[in-house]
Amino acid sequence: MTNEILFMNGYGLYVWSAFVFTLLSLLSLYAIVKSQYNKEKSKFIAKFGTLNSERAAFAKSQSINKEILSNIPNI
Repeated sequence: MTNEILFMNGYGLYVWSAFVFTLLSLLSLYAIVKSQYNKEKSKFIAKFGTLNSERAAFAKSQSINKEILSNIPNI
């Protein structure tokens, strides 16, 4: 039973190598995206982390921000 799953009538090497390649590709892509997200998050916090209420009100009053925020229901 186990040998049949591993060898798959001679195609096991191809199937399992493709599976491992896909799994490793997805894991590496996840790691890259996660590290880039953390970098951008830290940049954002460094720039806007100390946003006080006056600056937030000013940002909401700008026309481009009003257009962006008009499509968001709970802001």
